[in-house]
Amino acid sequence: MRILVDADGCPVTDIAEDVARLHKTACIIICDSAHVFKSDYSKIITTDIGTDSTDFTLANMTENGDIVVTQDYGLAAMCLAKGARAINQNGIIYSDRNMDALLFTRHVGKKARRAGFRTKGPKKRTAEQNEIFRKALISML
Repeated sequence: MRILVDADGCPVTDIAEDVARLHKTACIIICDSAHVFKSDYSKIITTDIGTDSTDFTLANMTENGDIVVTQDYGLAAMCLAKGARAINQNGIIYSDRNMDALLFTRHVGKKARRAGFRTKGPKKRTAEQNEIFRKALISML
């Protein structure tokens, strides 16, 4: 079992790495070359900048039993299909039970944005959200 982090825009990469270290679990941070990560614990994999290059690298690396940290519903769905477990930055654990609704919500939002509607971005991250994520990730281990 490993923790794989989709680190492009991920606000909890450091927390995931800390949890991995605490539980002596391998951690792999995957990002594109627009991001720079350094670690004395995790393996860092840098992909080319490009649409979904990080996501496809992570999906191809994922193995049964891995834990994937991502906010991308599509990537989470691919990883679940490979027998991995997945969690987002807010501690929501993806599953076959909630994936259809999440993918549908993503589709509706994308359709609205294409039609010219503006959607709100995320609110400022709180320490409480970080703690919820930490506890959820620990419970998955």
